[in-house]
Amino acid sequence: MIRAYGLTTPQFALMEALYHLGSLPLSEIGQKLLVTSGNVTYVMDNLVELGLVSRERCEDDRRVIYALLTPKGEAMIERIFPRHAKEVRELFGVLSPEEQNHLRDLLKKLGRAERIDAEQAV
Repeated sequence: MIRAYGLTTPQFALMEALYHLGSLPLSEIGQKLLVTSGNVTYVMDNLVELGLVSRERCEDDRRVIYALLTPKGEAMIERIFPRHAKEVRELFGVLSPEEQNHLRDLLKKLGRAERIDAEQAV
């Protein structure tokens, strides 16, 4: 479904994060999406080129760069997210509510472990 709109999964994930959380420092995007800073830069470059996101320097700390949706990007995510959410609900609908809760807990645990491993590597 995401490919039908000319987006990759990482591009959609980044746009979805900005849609739900608002503008974010680039450094936080990598942590939230569990990807490297190099991957964030690559995805951002492509989305900027498409006119879907923009970069903005923080006025208080010029070292910090924020990502934000452009009006074009916001319109796109508002159009495609409801369909994506419906597909996800249908996909996970085969699981009982108890199984869905268990899966959510396992995925959270996995996400925390990925961050801990990355922090220990530094």
